[in-house]
Amino acid sequence: MTDVDAGSGDRLALAVLTQYRMATTEQMHRVIAPEVRIEQTRRRLAKMRDEALIDRITLPQSGRLRVWFPTSYGVQIASEWPELRGRRPPKTVSDPTAARLRVGHTLTVTETALRFLEDARRRGELSRPLDWLPEVYHPIGGGDAVIPDALMYYRRGPADGEGSMLRAFVEVDRATMGPERLAAKLTAYARLYHYVPAAPGRHRPAIGQEPVQEEWRRRYPLFPRLLFVLDGTGPAGITTRIRALHAAAVDPAVAGFLHAVPVVAASLADLRNNGPSEPVWRPIRDPDRTVVWSHAQNVV
Repeated sequence: MTDVDAGSGDRLALAVLTQYRMATTEQMHRVIAPEVRIEQTRRRLAKMRDEALIDRITLPQSGRLRVWFPTSYGVQIASEWPELRGRRPPKTVSDPTAARLRVGHTLTVTETALRFLEDARRRGELSRPLDWLPEVYHPIGGGDAVIPDALMYYRRGPADGEGSMLRAFVEVDRATMGPERLAAKLTAYARLYHYVPAAPGRHRPAIGQEPVQEEWRRRYPLFPRLLFVLDGTGPAGITTRIRALHAAAVDPAVAGFLHAVPVVAASLADLRNNGPSEPVWRPIRDPDRTVVWSHAQNVV
């Protein structure tokens, strides 16, 4: 087994790539070592590739951009660490062909993660690299599931003091599907909010037995807020997609969900230009105003 030197940052680098699936050299540098020169990150990644922990693809259409991903050997090692236990990525994460086919969306999700991570660092709040968990599976019955692009943990307030823990599901949309299909995601999240798994062989709770609760309550004290990050289109296209999300609220199940859970949307361009902590988010219930994503309900 390769000696992964946690002190040098190799362990963090492998953990990040295993959890995030893919990242460019520049993205890896911003996550693991923004305080040093990027040449040090390049050397670290090259060394880890020589050790068969990670590999890369090159995108000729993007100026020969290098995109890194973990090998099956790297995934095997990282998945044994306590911080990644139970988060083993799909087998295709180590396949170069699968990486090429998913690179656009996955790098956009990684870039979204970086916007929150860098914003937390700048504000003195707490969101560590591994507090961004891609593709967490949530069953909703009938063999269906909600799989957010990411589940994010974020603690508001001073990183070294008391603060409020925030949890958010993040959906990253690159305008590769129509606005109506994007809006259909709200119906899936409403199903997750209301989904109560059936007790095996039992139609109703026995006398004295605790009633079965919604599935999400096993994981979260409050249902995570839902953030839509929109990219791949201009301002008019962003507005069209937010209007489609707003129109989905006519469904009574969705309307009840939106009343209970904060759901907001913003463009990735606004996150880049202003930062995700600024009032760049438009509530789906009231898309004509802007808010701060961490404001309002659903805080513990």
